[in-house]
Amino acid sequence: MCNRWGWLVCALCLAATSTSPLVAAGMLAGTAAVDITDYESGPSNDPLYAKAIVLTSDDVRLAIVTVDAVAIGGIGRIGDDFLPLVQKRVEAETGVAPHSLIVNASHCHGVVRADVAELTIEAVKQAAAAQVPVLVGVGAAEEDGIQVNRRLRLKSGREADIRHAYAMPPNDEVAGLGPVDPEIGLIRFDRLDGSVLAVVYNFACHPIQGVPSGGNTADLVGFASKAIEESLGGGCTALFLQGCAGDINPVNYKQTNVVRDAEPLGNRLGLSVLKAVREITTKADSRLGLRAKTLQLPRADYAQQIIELEILQSRLARSLSGTSLSFDTFVPLLVKYGVGGEFPSDYRHLYLRDELASKKGLENLDRENRKNLAQYIDNIRVMEEITRVNTNLALLKKHQAEHVAAQSRFVDVNLTTLRIAECVLTTFPGELTAQIGLDIKAQARDEFTFVAGYTNGYIYYAPTTEQMLNVGGAQEDSDCILAPRWEEFYKEAVLEELLKM
Repeated sequence: MCNRWGWLVCALCLAATSTSPLVAAGMLAGTAAVDITDYESGPSNDPLYAKAIVLTSDDVRLAIVTVDAVAIGGIGRIGDDFLPLVQKRVEAETGVAPHSLIVNASHCHGVVRADVAELTIEAVKQAAAAQVPVLVGVGAAEEDGIQVNRRLRLKSGREADIRHAYAMPPNDEVAGLGPVDPEIGLIRFDRLDGSVLAVVYNFACHPIQGVPSGGNTADLVGFASKAIEESLGGGCTALFLQGCAGDINPVNYKQTNVVRDAEPLGNRLGLSVLKAVREITTKADSRLGLRAKTLQLPRADYAQQIIELEILQSRLARSLSGTSLSFDTFVPLLVKYGVGGEFPSDYRHLYLRDELASKKGLENLDRENRKNLAQYIDNIRVMEEITRVNTNLALLKKHQAEHVAAQSRFVDVNLTTLRIAECVLTTFPGELTAQIGLDIKAQARDEFTFVAGYTNGYIYYAPTTEQMLNVGGAQEDSDCILAPRWEEFYKEAVLEELLKM
């Protein structure tokens, strides 16, 4: 009897332990968030974070870090020494190899602390120490109501962009807009008890709307993450991965009659994420892989474009014409002739009196004033175009000086490709424009293919070859160090890497 019960106990123990290989063969994940806000730099509206998720499966360990900052090196508070330092320390203290550390900037324009590197390392350490078995699921949502492509297609065949740095082109010159990518890529990690440990979401939009107070802010993605975390509860961490946002702005970015407020946009993004995340089914999935590749992309030589823009700059300046009006007389006349209708200068009966007396004094006055108004407005439009040329010409000259000083005519960029369960993610260290991401997703093998720019470095904008025909007309094609051929080389390399995952 004892032997029989002994065998039964052994059988039950074997049955119980037979599930442990499923857990062991699954994935471990841990998360952490560390406040990196510089509260001494001025008023603060909401906190900036360095967030980390560390993933382990079999002998693969990697970390994804999201930082509420404008860039990982290159521009802003985070210097070029940040990434090497973080990689070295993270490897020594968590075992995550340098090529297995993915650091993505949200591209918000918030001000981070000077010791942001130490705080980021701390986030990864905490996440690595907090790993637990997880179930994984992937999916996608859509949001097209909070963003707009900031490149305006003009009737002249040129393009301009929507920036605070200079005026918009006249409405009667605008013919169309570029595309947006409405997809929100989603990865959900659940604890074994079914509670949500983390949501990683990938979306393309410059988080630069601002807040009414003008204070330091993580902008719309900060509000989106807060909405996600508070709604899901249970210590869930929401990590935002910036996508191909090079030419994508918040929809109300340039409005002058609407208060600049990122919170409603962020809440809408968060709700779109939540709606889709709740529909994702998670399961045990041990697929975790990573490939790292260094790609050489050709540098741009802007010598000829600079000459052409300087010629345009000179021609525009010479086209300014003298006018009888000053600003003080222009504004009242603009209002008067804008609302005065057919008889702006006086009562209609006085126009009729002039006509009966064959004087036409008021009619002649109106003709002269309208002519001067048109001249003044033409000058304003020329000056607006000069500001666009001056701003973008300065960017071209800056990058041309870098090109001349560079020892190589190529730029080394780090591409990382990840496999996490059913999705693949590819990263790039520059501001990819929306069409680049749309093209990669359309040509990729995997249904859930996500693209993250602003990752592991910063090499400015990366527009399409077609957009680069517009050099000097917009920021994306002027604040760029890449030659037009870069797009062909990049897409070929990325699609090849994706197939290997």
